[in-house]
Amino acid sequence: MPVKRQSARGLQATIRELEALIDVSRTVAAEESLDATLAALVRITTAATGAECGTLFLNDAETGELYSRVAQRNSVREIRLANATGIAGHVFTTGNGMIAHDARTNEHFDPSVDEQTGFVTRNILCVPIRTVKGETIGVAEVLNKKNGRFTKGDLVLLEAMTMQAAMVLHSSQFVERLKRNRAQELEFLDIVSDVTSEIDLGTLLRKVMAEATRMLDAGRSTLFLNDEKTNELWSQVGEGLGVTQIRFPNHLGIAGAVFQTGETINIRHAYADFRFNPTFDRQTGYFTRSILCVPVVTKKGKRIGATQVLNKRGGPFTAEDESRLKAFTAQVSIALENAKLFDEVQNMKNYAESILQSMSSGVITLDEELKVLTCNAAGLRILRASDGNLLRRKAEDIVTGPNAWVLEKVKRVEETQLPDISMDAPLEANGDHLSVNLTVVPLLSGEKKKLGTMLMIEDISSEKRIKTTMARYMDPELADKLLAGGDEILGGLSTTATVLFSDIRGFTTLTEELGPQGTVSFLNEYFTLMVDCIQREGGMLDKFIGDAVMAAFGIPIAHADDEDRAMRAAVAMITELFAWNEKRGARGQKPVDMGIGLNTDLIVSGNIGSPKRMDYTVIGDGVNLAARLESACKQYGARILVSENTFRKLRGTYRSREVDRVIVKGKTQPVGVYEILDYHTEQTFPNVMEALGCFKAGIESYRDRKWDDAVAAFEEVLAIRAEDKPSHVYIERCRTLQTHPPAEDWSGVWTMTEK
Repeated sequence: MPVKRQSARGLQATIRELEALIDVSRTVAAEESLDATLAALVRITTAATGAECGTLFLNDAETGELYSRVAQRNSVREIRLANATGIAGHVFTTGNGMIAHDARTNEHFDPSVDEQTGFVTRNILCVPIRTVKGETIGVAEVLNKKNGRFTKGDLVLLEAMTMQAAMVLHSSQFVERLKRNRAQELEFLDIVSDVTSEIDLGTLLRKVMAEATRMLDAGRSTLFLNDEKTNELWSQVGEGLGVTQIRFPNHLGIAGAVFQTGETINIRHAYADFRFNPTFDRQTGYFTRSILCVPVVTKKGKRIGATQVLNKRGGPFTAEDESRLKAFTAQVSIALENAKLFDEVQNMKNYAESILQSMSSGVITLDEELKVLTCNAAGLRILRASDGNLLRRKAEDIVTGPNAWVLEKVKRVEETQLPDISMDAPLEANGDHLSVNLTVVPLLSGEKKKLGTMLMIEDISSEKRIKTTMARYMDPELADKLLAGGDEILGGLSTTATVLFSDIRGFTTLTEELGPQGTVSFLNEYFTLMVDCIQREGGMLDKFIGDAVMAAFGIPIAHADDEDRAMRAAVAMITELFAWNEKRGARGQKPVDMGIGLNTDLIVSGNIGSPKRMDYTVIGDGVNLAARLESACKQYGARILVSENTFRKLRGTYRSREVDRVIVKGKTQPVGVYEILDYHTEQTFPNVMEALGCFKAGIESYRDRKWDDAVAAFEEVLAIRAEDKPSHVYIERCRTLQTHPPAEDWSGVWTMTEK
């Protein structure tokens, strides 16, 4: 009898298992979506195993995660966890089912989930979900057996139920993926259509970045374009008056690496990658987790930029994200090229119009019928006319009477298609008699077709003629002031200005090698480069003294940032010298070096000389100190030395160091001297900021009479850059002062005995 009862119970259990399997087959076959299938399976497996609750996880092969979906009110929340963590991860990776009678003592149990949800897990039954072919596609997990403990029979039943549903689950995943891809493709087409319809470059950049961010569900994105003129990657952020450009060399950072190599970079953990520069994160407070960056390539295979997206929500960027972003950038590259071309054309148009409007000469264009098409502001002013009096009128109706000769010139140019120039010619404008230089030139298209004629009118009457003549002999700004009634300027003014002295090293030896003609050619080429640097910053060239250049910033017109102008000019002079040396080296010529001294002080400026020869120049102690600092460059092995008078007034930030406090020859008061190192690159002075820190420590120890500490600090500088002459100078001084200690009132000031 007991045997019969046991057999009956076993038969009932088998029937229940068969019913559960049939229920699985019938239920999953009736569901139309993956979410509904997952929910139904969880409900059936939980009931069949007598558990309180259950979860069914599927594997996401792209992200390496197990995911499940939980219904919450009117939405569905997706839960994701790494497919190698916890009991579920262990079962998935090993492919073996597991029963944990006491979950909290199991080595694979992750208690953080209970801590987050408030649920208390006592025991767990977890099995892999396998297809008929043996492929593991996820895991099924039931928690807390209501009566007793999970048994081997429960494990076998759960495995059978999940295998029964595996094929449907696999198919549902596939169908869901197809639907998602279809929706993404339609969205992609809409995005591309919207983006590529834009022609304004600024608006296009904003649209591309916004759509890339939304399309990949990222935190932010940036589209960098390459500037072929400067070899920089740039992007534009903000709108209206707040728009700013980001620029950096096109080989730096993640974007630079992608642009240079053309290879996609997908970084799951930014801070673990040596190529990532966290500087921007520190500046902005943004935390970068993941990065996906792809090159922007035209149909012809030319790389024109890089698109970078950051911080994928819900995990790292996938291979699918890479494909979508590549496809997106490939589509928008045409629009980008068109927008860049439109932007360049627009800039050229604006540039040309700005040039025309800013020119002091009048520029008038005529079409083939000799009707006036355009006239700039100077032309209207010279002719005493307005747009309404000129535009669209025929030239023969405008240049009549005493000005009829102009029409003859125009017709001759139309016939010959050769330029015609008239110097100091008479022109009458609204009753005023003018002297002008008139140039008439034919306008031709790229295919050499006639487009019309252009007239350029330069008014050289009275003040114009005087100014042009004077500007040949003195600075144009000085000529302007003189013409405005600046006799007092030439008589002498006392003002604060920054004086710049520069000098070529070893010039005497160089002249012996070059000879007279070679020396003149050398100096002409050298002075052209240096004077351009000075005049770009609004400096006034005072004079050439042999191979030396003397300039001043702040006269005859003062600016609020004259010290910075002088500093930028000095750095530019050294930079230009380096570039010139490269060209000289390519021609087999020796490199040239130079020193520059800057000082800001009260100086006297005026027209100084004799009645037979006058020279507008500057004099005073401030001028002498600038010359002394230029000479001191030799002693300290420096290229740019500035006095503390200049250094304290600088508004900009420059890589610099205080090299000494000195008393120059002929003076009794010490002055601080600083070396400017902004012209250096990482190649010419590696780890410059580290070296400057060590040098500063050495100076402090030197002034505290801690000779050994000072020597050690200066030797650290030499370990970074062996040829650092100031460090050599101080080491020699320290060793001398150790042997011959200075007086008690010594303050670290050095007295210079040479000019």
